[in-house]
Amino acid sequence: MTINTGAPVVVGVDGSDSALEAVRVAAREAEHRHRPLRVVHAFSWPLTAAELGPAPFAAQAEGLRGEAEQFVSQALAEARKVNPEVPASGVVVDGSATRVLLDESRDAALVVLGHRGLGGFADLLIGSVTVQVSARAECPVLVVRGEPRADGPVVVGVDGSELSTEAVGFAFEEASHRGTSLVAVHAWMNPVVLFPGDVSPLMVDLSTFAEEEERVLAESVAGHAERYPDVSVRHELVHGSPAQALVEQSRGAQLVVVGAHGRGALGGLLLGSVSHTVLHHAHSPLAIVRHVRTADGS
Repeated sequence: MTINTGAPVVVGVDGSDSALEAVRVAAREAEHRHRPLRVVHAFSWPLTAAELGPAPFAAQAEGLRGEAEQFVSQALAEARKVNPEVPASGVVVDGSATRVLLDESRDAALVVLGHRGLGGFADLLIGSVTVQVSARAECPVLVVRGEPRADGPVVVGVDGSELSTEAVGFAFEEASHRGTSLVAVHAWMNPVVLFPGDVSPLMVDLSTFAEEEERVLAESVAGHAERYPDVSVRHELVHGSPAQALVEQSRGAQLVVVGAHGRGALGGLLLGSVSHTVLHHAHSPLAIVRHVRTADGS
């Protein structure tokens, strides 16, 4: 298959080393997805208390805009080192990083971001940009953190929710592209007493719960496994914290994939404590899936 046009892989850049690492990852993603690469820099005018006349302001504006365009040119040069055959373009877009990236996600197959940067992408991992983009993007978001590696499996968090199904499908596709195996992780906790008179966890047969959780895991993976017979799948049923399980599995992974929201043990994955734990402590790149764009662009 030749690299074609269509929904691009979008990467946000700001001139930082982290952004350049994201560009290298994005170029490889574009290559194996047979998609073009689009390099984007979100340009916001700096706030200043100084009184600038027309001439000084014009000079300052030209300098800042030139620096932004240099960030894009540098990123494109880095992408061509990875694969000069991948169609790549770059653009400087006025606006905040969050708004620009969300707008870009509407027509993208994937948005790739570095885990920390400068300027509009500063504190990307722990700040509001990554949370808002990951929670609201119209395509999967790949946050490049940890040490990108060519070996190891793709790991996916499974909880049986609708977005978990999207994440599992995305993870299978990634494992197939990468020629590696898939580890499907489903974590469950003991039943909790919600009110007086509720069933005590001590009276519950935990083996029954374990069997039900294994069924959820197996059913969540089964249909995708049939579509990707080349992908070897291992089920990992964990009695414990879902965040801890995913972080632990990320130590040897090429990529960890999670849904933007979930239910049960993975409920509130992106906006709650689980998501923040995974985002802060994962040892590999992390893909957050809210919506997967199909081949026809929908």
